[in-house]
Amino acid sequence: QVQLVESGGGSVQAGGSLRLSCAASGDNVSRFYMGWFRQAPGKEREGVASIGLDGSTNYADSVKGRFTISKGNAKNTLYLQMNNLDPEDTAMYYCAADLRRWLMVSLTVYEHFSWGQGTQVTVSS
Repeated sequence: QVQLVESGGGSVQAGGSLRLSCAASGDNVSRFYMGWFRQAPGKEREGVASIGLDGSTNYADSVKGRFTISKGNAKNTLYLQMNNLDPEDTAMYYCAADLRRWLMVSLTVYEHFSWGQGTQVTVSS
């Protein structure tokens, strides 16, 4: 298990940008595959982006070309740079971590991931 704390959410107008951060702590953090997920009101949680141990990335089609997932140099901080935001991006954004590569690569929502508490992103038109 790892402990995850997100930050960086806020309110922006459509077309704006935000950068989310996720601080990870615990044993062997560098061994965990990590990703960003989001849940809009009344909708199911969905995968947004994930990053592998080798730095390979995967994105949901809805955010490709607009969002970029990355890790800090110390590998214990996860980022999500979000550009050209749209009101459809409004959601609670969660950081997640797991040792199973295939779950993160496929952006599968799995209740037994290590989850952060979430950070709210609101995009107004």
